[in-house]
Amino acid sequence: MALAAQQEKRQENISGSRRRPELELLRCIAMMMVITLHFLGKSGLLEGGSEGNMMVMAGSWIFETAAVGAVNLYMLLSGYFLSRSHFKLSRLLKLLLQVWTYSAGIGLAAAALGLVPAEEFNTYFLLQLLFPILQAHYWFLTAYIFLYLMLPLIGNAVCEMEKKTFQIVLGLFLTAFCLIKTILPFQLETDAKGYDCLWYLCVFLTAAYIRRFGIPFLEKKRRAFFLYAVLSCLILGGSFAIRWISTTTGHLEYIRGNTYHYNHLLPYLASVCLFMVFLKLKMPEGFFSRLAVWAGPYTLGVYLLHENLAIRYLWPHWFGTDQITGVLGLTWRLLTAVAVVFAVGILVEWLRNLAMKGLHRLLMGWKGYRAVISKIEEADALFSGKSGGNHSAGEPDRGRA
Repeated sequence: MALAAQQEKRQENISGSRRRPELELLRCIAMMMVITLHFLGKSGLLEGGSEGNMMVMAGSWIFETAAVGAVNLYMLLSGYFLSRSHFKLSRLLKLLLQVWTYSAGIGLAAAALGLVPAEEFNTYFLLQLLFPILQAHYWFLTAYIFLYLMLPLIGNAVCEMEKKTFQIVLGLFLTAFCLIKTILPFQLETDAKGYDCLWYLCVFLTAAYIRRFGIPFLEKKRRAFFLYAVLSCLILGGSFAIRWISTTTGHLEYIRGNTYHYNHLLPYLASVCLFMVFLKLKMPEGFFSRLAVWAGPYTLGVYLLHENLAIRYLWPHWFGTDQITGVLGLTWRLLTAVAVVFAVGILVEWLRNLAMKGLHRLLMGWKGYRAVISKIEEADALFSGKSGGNHSAGEPDRGRA
């Protein structure tokens, strides 16, 4: 992986960190794809909108296919960096605070503004806001944090396994949680459709394997992108084939959407191919590479903002989804929604980050707070093998989601 090492070294010169602009660009694109999935899924456009328009439906499914690898891509990026990262208690606590800030802050603000109907503002709603991880308010973060808690156990293992051993372990996981589900023509009781920590672990292992050993067959960007395009066509074609069989015969009804599940073999392979394209990409130094490096760390805030329980079904309609009557209208409103939601989310997270830094500096004047921070730093040092040492403020956090 000499090329990756060179690119990481080049990125240090660009931004003073070890973030690669190519992967931060992919992080931004993956979040835009997430917004696309939510826009289409929560507005009824996948069923043709309010009037059941067939052209709108077809266009929506094409966009859905292009974006279906979003979650796996974000997981691959997280796993790629986590596999070379130590567990940090400080990182875990910062992430929990970030999630809680959005969950409770946005949710209660939306309720105060009257965006939440009175009958929905109940105990369940409040529990979702106040305990977002345990209540799976944001399923992706629930899966991520549970995996992060396992990092002290699995981190060293993925760094020390021999290649053949790693291939067997990864093969067993993918067989259990991906291949069997893909082959069998019925729904499995154990199938969580990729919305769980076990599937995240499969993708984490995939990313760790790629980082250590690479995938020689996908080393060429053109080949990887061509395979991504082919797999995307198979996802779309396979879905329509199953739907046709289900409609005409009455069978396979329970697996009509299988090819769009994150743990189906086709989206998984498509995500790996697209990840390899960006892994081998070389962005020129300049404004766009610096912009990608700046925006990348804030993308999680975009997800936490627009997927908040209080507004997740409201914001797509703010872009006039009920007025879409054709493919051009669909395209325009979708691109507008993605651009606006992404930009607003980045801005909000940037401001939140500034506020948290300011609050941290203010609280550092309190002896009790400094004592807590010192204990957290001691815990970080223990997990990193630097007992007694503290991490400097400028150390790059390679475990960022």
